[in-house]
Amino acid sequence: MIIKLSLALADRRRANFSFTKKLVAFSLGLSLVGCANLSAQALFSHYSAALQQPHALVTQGEYQQALEQLPDSPDGEILDGMEKGRLSLLSGNLEQSKAALEQADFAATEQQDKAIIQLSKGVDQLGALVTNDNMITYMPPDYELGFLHLYLMLNYLQENDLQGALVEARRANQVQKRAKKLREDELRNASKTASQNSIDDNVGAVLSKYPPAGNLLGSVQNGYLFYFSALLYEAEGNLNGAFIDYNRALALEPDNQFIAEAAKRVAFRQGRRDELKLLEEKYGKYQRPDRTKGQLVVLNEQGVVNARDFWRLPLWLSDSSGNLEAHTVSLPYYRSHSATPQRAITVDGQSVKPEQLANVNGMAQNALSEAMPAMAVRQILRVVAKNEMRKSLSENDESGIGNLVVNIFNVLSEQPDTRSWQTLPESAGVYSGFYSKGQHTVNADGQSINVNIESGKTTLVWLSRQGGQVVHWQGILGGI
Repeated sequence: MIIKLSLALADRRRANFSFTKKLVAFSLGLSLVGCANLSAQALFSHYSAALQQPHALVTQGEYQQALEQLPDSPDGEILDGMEKGRLSLLSGNLEQSKAALEQADFAATEQQDKAIIQLSKGVDQLGALVTNDNMITYMPPDYELGFLHLYLMLNYLQENDLQGALVEARRANQVQKRAKKLREDELRNASKTASQNSIDDNVGAVLSKYPPAGNLLGSVQNGYLFYFSALLYEAEGNLNGAFIDYNRALALEPDNQFIAEAAKRVAFRQGRRDELKLLEEKYGKYQRPDRTKGQLVVLNEQGVVNARDFWRLPLWLSDSSGNLEAHTVSLPYYRSHSATPQRAITVDGQSVKPEQLANVNGMAQNALSEAMPAMAVRQILRVVAKNEMRKSLSENDESGIGNLVVNIFNVLSEQPDTRSWQTLPESAGVYSGFYSKGQHTVNADGQSINVNIESGKTTLVWLSRQGGQVVHWQGILGGI
C-alpha cells in the first residue's frame, strides 16, 4: 500500500524550532512510499485486532484452525515466527515449529547484532512519528526471547537431542541479557529526548495515570526457563549448573516445594552441606529417593496469555503559539496480570497439583510497563508532530480539503502498539514425584497418558492445556 503526503514546508524564519518541530518541518516534505512496515493493518488497525480470531481459537484448544487463521506476515519475521512456531508445536508439526522458531531466532539475533534503538534509527522510526508505533521494527522483550529458546529446547528434546537443547538453554541467558541492555539503552534515550523537547512533565502525567504493573520478581525473570534448564543440566550430569538454576527458579517461586526438593537433591549429590542445611531449615529434611524408583516430572502449561488492549487518555499540550490544546493519546495496556491457579492432574488415579513456575500474564505486563516511558515519549512527540502538520496545511489550504484529509488520516492512524507473543500460555507449573519402575498413568482434563518410569532416571512429561484440549510429549532424561 502506498501513501503519499505532499505538505508545504514550514516557515524558515522559525530558527529556534525544537527537535519535534524540526522533524515536522522535514516530515512535511516526506513521502512515505513503500516503507517496510507500512501496511493497512499497521497504519489503521493494531496487532491484537488482527490476532483476535487466532487468539480465541487457541484459547478453545483449536490449534490447527488458529494456525490457519494467522494473518499473513502482520509484523515481520520475529513475531510471525514465534506465533507460527508455538501453534505448530501445539498442532503436532514439529518440523514446521522448529523452522518457524529458528526463523524468529535468526531475525532476533540479527536485530540485536545491529543494536537497533527505537527513536533514532531508520525511516521506520521517522515514519512512526507521523503514523504510529506499529511502524517501528518489533523488538521482542527478554521474556519472549526466553520462551523462544525454551520451545527450541523442547523441539530438540523431541528429537532426542539433549545437547542441542542444552545449547538453547545457554543461549537463552545470553539473549535475555542483551535484550535487557537494549531496553535500558532505549529508556535512557527516551529520557534524553523528553528533556530535549521539554515534555518531561507531559510524560510524567501520562505515566502517573497508567495502570500499575505490580512488582513481583517472578514477573521480571522466568522461573519456568530456569527450572527447565536445571532439569537438563542435571540430566547431563552438570550438577553445578543444575544447582545454580534450581536456586534461581526457587528465588522466583520460593513457595514451590517441587523446586526446593530438586535443589536439595542436587545439593546432597554435590556434598554442599551448608547449602543443604539452609534448604532443610526452610523446606524440611531431605529424603533420599529409593534407587529402585524413577522420577516423574510434569511441566504443565495452561491457558493463553492475555492480549494487549488499548487505553486512551486526554492530554493537554501547548502549541507553537503557547496555546493549550486538548489531544488524546492511545497506548497499549493489559486488563489483568493475574493467572488462574494451576489445575490438578492425576497420577495412577491420585490427584496431585502442579505448583507455579511462571505467571506469563505478569511477565507480559511487566515488560510493557518497562517499555512504557519510551512509548509515552514517542506518543507525545507524535501528537505534536501531527498537530503541526495539520496547522501547516491549514495556513495555505483555502478550501479546507487538505486539512480535512490530514485530520482523518491522523485519527485513523492513531493506533496503539498491541504487538506481543499472544499464543504463549497464561502460566506454567511443575509436579514431580518418585514412582516404581514400569507403566503409570497421568490424566489431565480427561485425557489419559501412559508413562514409562525407569529406575534412577527422570521421565519428563510436558503438557499444554487449553479449552479442555491437552497436547503432551514425554521422554526419558538422564540419571538422578
